[in-house]
Amino acid sequence: MSDPHMHVPDLVLEPMVRNALLEDMGAYGDATTRAVIPSGTTWRAEMRAREAGRISGMAIAALAFRLVDPQLAVSVIIEDGQACEPGQSVMTIEGEAASILMGERVALNFAGRMSGIATMTAAFVAEATGTATRITCTRKTTPGLRIAEKLAVLHGGGFNHRYSLSDAVLIKDNHIAAAGGVRPVLQAVKASASHMMAVEIEVDTLDQLGEVLEEGGAHNVLLDNMDTPTLAEAVRLVDGRIKTEASGNMRLERIAEVAATGVDYISVGALTHSVRTLDLGLDFS
Repeated sequence: MSDPHMHVPDLVLEPMVRNALLEDMGAYGDATTRAVIPSGTTWRAEMRAREAGRISGMAIAALAFRLVDPQLAVSVIIEDGQACEPGQSVMTIEGEAASILMGERVALNFAGRMSGIATMTAAFVAEATGTATRITCTRKTTPGLRIAEKLAVLHGGGFNHRYSLSDAVLIKDNHIAAAGGVRPVLQAVKASASHMMAVEIEVDTLDQLGEVLEEGGAHNVLLDNMDTPTLAEAVRLVDGRIKTEASGNMRLERIAEVAATGVDYISVGALTHSVRTLDLGLDFS
């Protein structure tokens, strides 16, 4: 399992969180809070889970509150990567009421969406229990939020695929078509790619897979939109020589049978592009 407690430095997260706060503040800040909350009013707030799930986004939510007001006292009760139950307090925030109100929505937006991703990921990971198959995300993320969403996948017990186009060579069907076939595209990569750069190639058929194995040059093969018997045959043909990744039509109810084929990875775009936000709320006292 991946490390659900992976920590990303505030330095990396801050631009994303700061942009979200600036978007929410508008040109003149919180007009409502300014009008109705007397200066010096202090509150204690609790972020609570309103349903069961896997928590993620606590570090980012805490950062949002601290960026609004460094004097706020933020305590995380349920750490990123841990489970929560309905009604459970996951974070407390104490200090200026106006500051808490200004940070509330951005903190909840991040924490709710990230916890939804972690919760869905944990469900997919559970379906692969007892196998060596790893569940991984894709680049199908919300623009501008990739850091947060891929971090949430880790908190759910999943793994990350490449972060960006520059991380690895991933030869898709369009690349193969443009290059003139599997062999020419692999020959081009072998001639030009850095020895430090991992290479993955997508195949749609067992015939293409055979060409990949004969030509060499790939570290991983992406088995795209294959039915389960074909995936099992592909794993048999590869015989451990390179890593295998199953992708396409990877619904939750299919994960157990796909994992049983012996594929090394199952990539699931839905972990980040079709997730439901986990219901979290802020209660004041």
